[in-house]
Amino acid sequence: MAKKKKISFEDFYADIYGNRWEALKESLLADPAHMNLEEGLLKTYYMDPASAVAAGQLGVQEGDSVLDMCAAPGGKTLILASALKGSGSLVSNDRSPDRRRRLSKVIEEHLPAEHRSNISISGYDATRWGLFEKDVYDRVLLDAPCSSEQHVLKSPAHLKKWSPARTKQLAIQAHAMLAAAVDAVKPGGIILYSTCSLSPLENDGVIEKLLKKRSELVEVLSADENRGEKTLYGRHILPDQCPGEGPIYYAKLRKTGKQQ
Repeated sequence: MAKKKKISFEDFYADIYGNRWEALKESLLADPAHMNLEEGLLKTYYMDPASAVAAGQLGVQEGDSVLDMCAAPGGKTLILASALKGSGSLVSNDRSPDRRRRLSKVIEEHLPAEHRSNISISGYDATRWGLFEKDVYDRVLLDAPCSSEQHVLKSPAHLKKWSPARTKQLAIQAHAMLAAAVDAVKPGGIILYSTCSLSPLENDGVIEKLLKKRSELVEVLSADENRGEKTLYGRHILPDQCPGEGPIYYAKLRKTGKQQ
């Protein structure tokens, strides 16, 4: 029996993006753009403008109860906290102790005391959140752990170890987290799902799986921002179209029903 040919990183993404792949790859290797978060902060925080766009789509209002399920390194938490202005509540979660320490430092160094008073930092497994809290939050941000192909491309060691199994496994994990986010949010509440992945399996594929399993509980909402390109369920900001920005995928969901 002939040995099955190993699918390379290059072959996998060239198959997805076709003639666009070479230009996209070149843009991923170029220097990123940075946006300066300053308003209401003790000092400037630099982040990808596309990440700020995604976080803003959650539409946090003063008084909301908010969950940031995978919050480190902390840029999106700063945006959510700035919108709350010390009101409501914000749970900033990250399972990794090292990433949680970095998150705590970012919050302490950048947010004034009055905007930190409503924030709690936790270290729970996001895939299991719905087992402990159901119908609790007005808004949930899930910036899911993903393939981070831009970083893989820049690391020969990671590139050598890559296989299609990586994106498949991460998509399964992301779906479990998103299902937990649906459990955690109140009926009528909003979930913003985002990744920095190029893989459709981790992006629209996760939303599609959720809709198949929980169509009675969620609906997809249109984005308020037209930056990037429309996908079946969300938007994808890619650096070959928006130089220096992304990759960021995001989709906005509303919970329509109550858990049984």
